[in-house]
Amino acid sequence: MLHLASRSPRRAELLTRLGLQFGILDLAIPEQQDATESAADYVRRVAREKAGAGLLQVVAVPDAVVLGADTEVVLDGVVFGKPADAVEAAAMLRRLSGRSHQVITAVSLLSAAREAQAVVVSEVTVEALSDVDIARYLDTGEWQGKAGGYAIQGCFEAHVLRLDGSYSGVMGLPLQQTAQVLRQFGLLP
Repeated sequence: MLHLASRSPRRAELLTRLGLQFGILDLAIPEQQDATESAADYVRRVAREKAGAGLLQVVAVPDAVVLGADTEVVLDGVVFGKPADAVEAAAMLRRLSGRSHQVITAVSLLSAAREAQAVVVSEVTVEALSDVDIARYLDTGEWQGKAGGYAIQGCFEAHVLRLDGSYSGVMGLPLQQTAQVLRQFGLLP
């Protein structure tokens, strides 16, 4: 049985699009980048740790498979996590304004016998944002709990000039790559 190790309703919604039945595991994994880790290594590690922690929760379930994922916004090598408050979100949005940045998403699939991982790097270019644009966006509340302080699937999409990569990956679960990994485990035809 497949289990999603994530509290994210977006990841659950995206995984549902693949037509799979799955359970949801509610777990909290500390997300802190090691000073020696690259952004990509950090995202890979966190996705693997989520899947591993989830597998520990369902270890007694025969044929349990756990999917863990992590998504981070990266600008100039700096990982932008989830902002703690509106002030931090505004600071992130000001730094992203008028620039291109990367969104890195890693997907880890883990069972007692095997594991697989996929990493997707997308590039997002944001138009120049005024203080009014930022204040309006913050008022929506969409920034809460979102890496980099924005949700591409919401009204912030109106500020995205260009996306090279995976739209669903920027949302939190790259469907094409996730489907490939699920096929490796025989969970999709």
